[in-house]
Amino acid sequence: MTSEPSRVEEAKAATAASAAVEQPGSDPSGQTPEDDALSQAVAERDEYMADLQRLAAEFENYRKRAARDQERLVAHAHERLVRELLPILDDLERALEAAERHEETALVDGVKLVEQSLRQALVKEGLTEIETDCPFDPHVHEALLTQQHEQAEPGSVLEVVQRGYRLGEKVVRPARVIVAE
Repeated sequence: MTSEPSRVEEAKAATAASAAVEQPGSDPSGQTPEDDALSQAVAERDEYMADLQRLAAEFENYRKRAARDQERLVAHAHERLVRELLPILDDLERALEAAERHEETALVDGVKLVEQSLRQALVKEGLTEIETDCPFDPHVHEALLTQQHEQAEPGSVLEVVQRGYRLGEKVVRPARVIVAE
């Protein structure tokens, strides 16, 4: 009789196992379709999160690389400008040496040479002088005074107090002028 209860238990276990196998949507491991969908959604979430973190890291690296490239470009531009201005500094030193020796003609010639060299270097960089032999334009001229002048038309530039300059299309310094009333 002791063997009968064990046979009954074996039959119950076999029936339960076959019932689990036969049930649609059941898994021998005990997972339901909802559990499977949840684990798949968690896996997709983890994959998307990894992609997002990778993309964020790539963007941060790009931002740093672009900043380094910008700094390098600015440093190169400064170096080029300094190289252009060094000969002018040398000319100024020679003019000062001539001034110490009281050679006035050499001093005047030296200062003229420095002015021409500096102007050429700035023109090479794209600097142009603002025209002043035209009617007053508030976009490029700054009126310091207005004066009456019999022979000039109202709004015309009478005198240039300080020259104005453009760098490309941008006004770096407007021309300071006296305008006819």
